[in-house]
Amino acid sequence: MSPRDVAEALLRRWYVLVLSLVLTAGGAYQVLHPAPQYLSSAVVVLKPPVTGNQPNQLTNLQPPLATLSYGVIQQLESPAGRKELDSVGVHGTYQLIPRNSGTSATPRYLIPSVQVQAQRSGAVEADTAVRRVIEVYTQHVTALQDAQGIAPASRISASVLVAPSAAPVQGTRSRALAGTALLGGIAGILGALWLDRYALRRRKRTGGFPDPVRRTAGVPVAG
Repeated sequence: MSPRDVAEALLRRWYVLVLSLVLTAGGAYQVLHPAPQYLSSAVVVLKPPVTGNQPNQLTNLQPPLATLSYGVIQQLESPAGRKELDSVGVHGTYQLIPRNSGTSATPRYLIPSVQVQAQRSGAVEADTAVRRVIEVYTQHVTALQDAQGIAPASRISASVLVAPSAAPVQGTRSRALAGTALLGGIAGILGALWLDRYALRRRKRTGGFPDPVRRTAGVPVAG
């Protein structure tokens, strides 16, 4: 198909381009006036029990704690874990992200902190979702130790280092508008070309003449 054929097809199916323009304008309006979204974030850390040799819990963090923390995260990210969170009212988008609080000398996850995030349409709802995820996370840590029969004085505990705090999600409107315009333009052109080819094939099957043949024969071409 030559550029001239493409141009003629687009002219014949101008109404498809108009429809695409209207839909693109509607999408652009949504981009410029998005529904409010808030992202809440908190940080939880696992602490070993206090001992005589290490009265400060944060100086006794060991890699096995990070392993335990990541195991609990995997439990909550499994289908059963997501169903459990759903049962306590945690719906929508949420994340449990292991954080590496070490240095270049300790690049692995030696400090088992977890960043819990949830995105909702309201700040209160986002903070509530994060708190519920933390509650379930803590319950799993306790349940694992219950199953092993660990004494209370020797138990690992989960502590909230950074309380849930919601902030509005700020997107880049210029990029969103550019993407909306690009998708709308491509969809409109492809839709017009596809409809034109479909109409020509249908005319051939029904015994009609394609538009170029009608022009040659001097037959008026319908719009």
